[in-house]
Amino acid sequence: MQAILYLAKWLSIGCIIGILTGTSSAALLASLDWATDWRESHQWMLLMLPFAGLLSGLIYHYWGKNVEAGNNLLLEEIHDPRTVIPLRMAPLVLLGTTISHLFGASVGREGTAVQMGASLADALSERLRQRLTHMFRLHGKDRRIVLMAGISGGFASVFGTPLAGMLFGLEVLAFGKVHYDGLFPCAIAAIVGDRITLAWGLHHQVYQIQIVPALTIWGLLTAIVAGAIFGLTARLFATLTHQISAYFKAKISYPPLRPFIGGILVSIAIQVIGTTKYIGVGIPSIVSAFHTQLPPWDFAAKIGFTALSLGSGFKGGEVTPLFYIGATLGNAIAPLTILPAPLLAGMGFVAVFAGAANTPLTSTLMAIELFGSPTGSYAGIACIVSYLCSGHAGIYRSQRVGLSKYTALKHHEGKSISAIDIDSSANPNSKCPGDIS
Repeated sequence: MQAILYLAKWLSIGCIIGILTGTSSAALLASLDWATDWRESHQWMLLMLPFAGLLSGLIYHYWGKNVEAGNNLLLEEIHDPRTVIPLRMAPLVLLGTTISHLFGASVGREGTAVQMGASLADALSERLRQRLTHMFRLHGKDRRIVLMAGISGGFASVFGTPLAGMLFGLEVLAFGKVHYDGLFPCAIAAIVGDRITLAWGLHHQVYQIQIVPALTIWGLLTAIVAGAIFGLTARLFATLTHQISAYFKAKISYPPLRPFIGGILVSIAIQVIGTTKYIGVGIPSIVSAFHTQLPPWDFAAKIGFTALSLGSGFKGGEVTPLFYIGATLGNAIAPLTILPAPLLAGMGFVAVFAGAANTPLTSTLMAIELFGSPTGSYAGIACIVSYLCSGHAGIYRSQRVGLSKYTALKHHEGKSISAIDIDSSANPNSKCPGDIS
């Protein structure tokens, strides 16, 4: 009977969260499609990027200080619940991300979808805590499960990957530790969220890998070496983004001026290079990485544009740029390997994300959902090795260490491995070793 009540409770709540996240992601995808099309047909708008950054900075400075931390705020609230996430996070991040894309910043969309999903879910949890019957009322740690489900629903609906979205809400909290208490709600929110986005008429990009050779010893070794390259690249991206952010904060005391200066630099770089392929989400270049040989420097250019855009304060996500970086890097190293270029592009697509977000299981499932099950072995090895080679730093500064990546070591910073197997509720102030604040 207890199991039936549990399932009924979280099925209902998960469905509501899925409807909210799926609808908000549909609005996000539609707005970004419009912004991208308008920008590409009115390229004079790129010259206005500094003023767009200033506008976005002013909006957050005066109306969004308490939600400016974005995904890190969500993770902090799950680890150490303090206050309800303001509902204003959803419209503010949607507006900020649309501005970024409309005027040419290099940012993604996952952060926006996750923040909208979690803020809407948290607003829902506050109402459920007060107004429902005892059977369905939320208690204690239920709020953190609601937030996890909101993250899962947002991620799944914006990328069209319900299984990966389900696991992302569980895995992203603390690497080395998956919180299974939210498994069912996250699964329902992810599946319903994905279907709701499709029901609104929004469709996701389809990627195709036609030839996947049988896994041989040489294929395995190639996947390991490629995974190491992807992991080091992920580490470079995370470190560079955090360092640029720290530099802007140290040198520019008035926050709205940071994206203004960053916008000037990005706008100048666009004019000097003479192409818009490195701004926005860059879907056309990602697709091209699966079909034709691209310039080998594309991944490095995308790292620079995205790190500068996000580090200076433009709003948006990191994940789609990571897909771009990984796919184009895989495309670049493919001629040096025995594996087909589309397969290397797919492996890089997910593995750079795995290393930067510390989510190897999510990334492996994403590869299977996007590219088909034959890619699973190659992508899984690349994601795991990337995760190990990226170190303990990542794109989410509030991510905790559930268990050190290097459990083969007897000590870590003078402590035994068992000492760093952290329960976030027992030690809410712990952060990732090597992380850059």
